[in-house]
Amino acid sequence: MSSFLDFGVAKKMHDSQNRNRICDLFEIKYPVIQGGMIWHSGWRLASAVSNNGGLGLIGAGSMYPDILRENLRKCKAATDKPFGVNVPMLYPNLEEIINIILEEGVKIVFTSAGNPKTYTETLQKEGLKVAHVVSSTKFAVKCEDAGVDAIVAEGFEAGGHNGRDETTTLVLIPNVKKHITKPLIAAGGIALGSQMKAAMILGADGVQIGSRFAATVEASAHDNWKDLIKNLNEGDTHLTLKELAPVRMVKNKFFRDLEKLYEEGRNIEALKETLGRARAKRGMFEGDLEEGELEIGQVSALIDEILPVEKVFENLLKEFEEAGYSGF
Repeated sequence: MSSFLDFGVAKKMHDSQNRNRICDLFEIKYPVIQGGMIWHSGWRLASAVSNNGGLGLIGAGSMYPDILRENLRKCKAATDKPFGVNVPMLYPNLEEIINIILEEGVKIVFTSAGNPKTYTETLQKEGLKVAHVVSSTKFAVKCEDAGVDAIVAEGFEAGGHNGRDETTTLVLIPNVKKHITKPLIAAGGIALGSQMKAAMILGADGVQIGSRFAATVEASAHDNWKDLIKNLNEGDTHLTLKELAPVRMVKNKFFRDLEKLYEEGRNIEALKETLGRARAKRGMFEGDLEEGELEIGQVSALIDEILPVEKVFENLLKEFEEAGYSGF
């Protein structure tokens, strides 16, 4: 990465007179968090993001406990920089996962899809920093009350599990900012440095990026899936399954099969049965683009190549630097 980027961008993001709260909180160079995406966020991706100055997150949601422990140990061997774990609280073995995180000495946890009070105090007592992901101002306030260290506000443009209210990032971030005092991380629809700057102008202290990091060399997803990501266009994803847990996915055969179930009367049990066949693993990890569940954000329409993480950071920082505003 060129020296002018290291000097110019890092100075703006972490100026000694105006410290960046996310950089200070997590002891990282740039306020860029890599989303802990299921079937993408293994130790290779997390360590690469951390080694390039951001905060890498291992996605515990798609890992059995022994696989999580293996990824944590490999990540510790691959980087001496801070990294964390994303823990969706709607998955089984939650207590076992928390115990492994504590046993392996992880210092940062991002929780999602659940009550922020459940583990925040327990983790903080062990010296961990805790961030929680929300999709509305109401839940952001609950996070503040729960005492989390940072709040991720995610607009409905984002891939994967999402909010029912369909509030966009452009609306969500300034509204959350008015109601909280904790450091704020913007997520949903961010893949470019210009989008990162826009989020920070709206009041965010940093950004969490998922889809752009899903389409990297280091992501653990199948190459078939990565190749599809770079060919997606506007309108190729849709937010569905609001009756269960809202999720944004690609409109493939699996998605159309779900739509047929809706047409037949929104049978929740039939939806659960269809989803319970390891469809996300089948699609994103095993590469079945027709029968698998393919989760990705709207910003995939801006992604047209698979890049190494180092190049993603180089582009982000260059675009951030160039996204100046000169007035009218």
